[in-house]
Amino acid sequence: MTSERPNGPPAGPVPPPADPASSPSSATAPRDPAPRGREPGPPQHDADARAPRPSAERRGDLAVVLTGGGARAAYQVGLLRWLARRFPDLRFDVVTGVSAGAINASMLAAHSGPFPEAAAELDRLWRGLTTEDVFRVDTRSLAGHVAHWGRRLVSGGVEEESARGGRGLVDTAPLDELLHRALAPIGPGGEILRIGENVESGRLGAFAVTTLDYATGQTITWIEGRDVEPWERPNRRSIATRIRVRHVLASAALPLFFPAVQVDGGWHGDGGVRHTAPLSPALHLGADRILAVSTRYIRTREEENLPETVGYPPPAQILGHLMKAVFLDVLDQDVRRLELVNRVIDTLPPDERGTLRHVDILALRPSVDLGRLAADHEPTLPPVFRFLTRGLGTRETRSPDFLSLLLFEPAYLRELMDIGEADAEAKAEEIERLVGG
Repeated sequence: MTSERPNGPPAGPVPPPADPASSPSSATAPRDPAPRGREPGPPQHDADARAPRPSAERRGDLAVVLTGGGARAAYQVGLLRWLARRFPDLRFDVVTGVSAGAINASMLAAHSGPFPEAAAELDRLWRGLTTEDVFRVDTRSLAGHVAHWGRRLVSGGVEEESARGGRGLVDTAPLDELLHRALAPIGPGGEILRIGENVESGRLGAFAVTTLDYATGQTITWIEGRDVEPWERPNRRSIATRIRVRHVLASAALPLFFPAVQVDGGWHGDGGVRHTAPLSPALHLGADRILAVSTRYIRTREEENLPETVGYPPPAQILGHLMKAVFLDVLDQDVRRLELVNRVIDTLPPDERGTLRHVDILALRPSVDLGRLAADHEPTLPPVFRFLTRGLGTRETRSPDFLSLLLFEPAYLRELMDIGEADAEAKAEEIERLVGG
């Protein structure tokens, strides 16, 4: 995988990282005025880079990539909180988000103050978050949605969908209201005004949020930035636009559980579904250095061989594996592809690299199994919703990964933030090499 930026000599080599959690260093720099997202010459995994290797004076554009994971996105907030304390003058030139990571990314992109203030605002949001702030958990709402789906099932699809019912197992109107408050001021068309202001002022090079178009099956990356040139690849493409709250809400819409969101005439859902190249938006938008934050815990060989259930797997166990495959595993695969391409580039003489360039990557991930941690906090869920999740077998597995995506409860979220902060401290040297001055 490579990224593309127009003009300039070929990139020079940097020793490749030993694993997905290591990377070389850099310092934030002014935004390159060259167009972002230009199409490459010969087809590659993504696009070819045509920018020069950053010099000591200019380390190149720094991007942050925030992936999905529902409630697990609280982990990202702890890491950002540590970054803000360690690097108060840090600025991301490119910000991208998908799924719940789109919420954190949009708040970073829309903040007009110093980075520590943006991190503090995110911390306040997640620290006070409850399940009721994300979706309705009252008996009437939950029972109505379950009954509606039941009627559709037994009627063979004859049961017509109501204005709000049948478009998800829960009602996410509270999340819609929360985003409008957190991202204010909002324009008359739902535009997140401060993102546009930050782009125009040069504080932000580009922002991207990704959704899945349910009608076509295409992954759509919505981008806002100056001099952005859209790209297109098999089953995924970009659209330059003014980012609206609906884009963020759609990106975070967990399939089936959260209702799809209508965007520009089409119905869109969680961007993590079928998003086979989560680093792609940052690469297309010209990043020379990428800080990617995953919410996936990598188990040891012993942990992998330990059964999580006894007997026939409950639905929660099966859903957990599906959710991990969709939202948590893809980033690691993309990081490995980028590292492989970097190694190939580094073996080529400078005059044979053509448009290719080395892109520094640092991927950070939890040191604790967030799924198993969710089991300890399961009793804190609202009673009716807890009753329904237990019906899926969340107490019959050691690691209810499915539950960890929906457990928007303060104690769990705060623990995830603390883990994120501690993990960032443990990786301080690698982070310093990527973003430090």
